[in-house]
Amino acid sequence: MDFTYTWKVRGLKVRDQVNTDGETLPSAVVQTYWECTGANADGVDGTFSGATPFTAENVPAGSFKAFADLSEADVLAWIQNRVNGDRTYKVHIDEQIQKQIEDKSG
Repeated sequence: MDFTYTWKVRGLKVRDQVNTDGETLPSAVVQTYWECTGANADGVDGTFSGATPFTAENVPAGSFKAFADLSEADVLAWIQNRVNGDRTYKVHIDEQIQKQIEDKSG
């Protein structure tokens, strides 16, 4: 399955979180809701909606980025790293996209 992907953040949950150094990190992203659309060479696409939790517990205060300072690209990079780093999950997503493409193609 060779797709061209488009990713979108659909929602976020944030809350203050204390890291392992005991420092409070304000407005840390703790949950993401996202969508990945894959299109085949013919332009037929399918979409997978996912939710990925995150924690700032192991993030040092000096490298922490609060919600207000994040771009969509920052959050998408986290999501994509998590998804692409889990081969089983990535295969599952591609299979779901492929099923939608097949349903559209008849």
